[in-house]
Amino acid sequence: MKKIFVVGGMGAGKSTAARVLAEQGLKSIDLDLVGHDILKWDTVKEDLVETFGPDIIGEDGEVIRRALAAKAFVSPAETRKLNRITMPRIEEAYTDLLSTYEAEGAEAVVVECSVFKNRDMSLAYSADVVLAVLAPLDKRIERAVASGFDEADVRYRIARQITDADRMEVSDVVFNNDGTPDELRNKVLTWWNSYTTQD
Repeated sequence: MKKIFVVGGMGAGKSTAARVLAEQGLKSIDLDLVGHDILKWDTVKEDLVETFGPDIIGEDGEVIRRALAAKAFVSPAETRKLNRITMPRIEEAYTDLLSTYEAEGAEAVVVECSVFKNRDMSLAYSADVVLAVLAPLDKRIERAVASGFDEADVRYRIARQITDADRMEVSDVVFNNDGTPDELRNKVLTWWNSYTTQD
């Protein structure tokens, strides 16, 4: 089963690119959603409370993601604590999904990955293809704010991510998304049609 990773900074358009591929019949995994799902695991909640305190849990017994982020992203050291708790569980859930899709006979899966550094330090070590979606910084900020994010938060998150130059260096295919969603869609479809007709 081919594993196609789509990477890109906040607001670059990786969700659009991943959705286009899913519309072609590929199975789809959004690692952000996988990360949200594992926060519902009791073992994860227990580890998070032990590390970051009980006030990250709401009255409904679920993790308050904003409260967790406020504590986990204040410093690289605190972020590492979060990653030590969540990343092994995310990989476990991701691997289970891959196994399920493979058992169903899926020929390919598209994996949307926002927390990407390189192929060795992320789940992309198993990728057959890494697609990078790039866009000018001002457009990325504009898109993210339009989708409901606070501009200061967007700038802070982007500053913590790798650069587009880094993404280009480790990717097999690069899409420049400086136009409309339809233009990006056409670029992705053109690539996919070419990829599927290769010998």
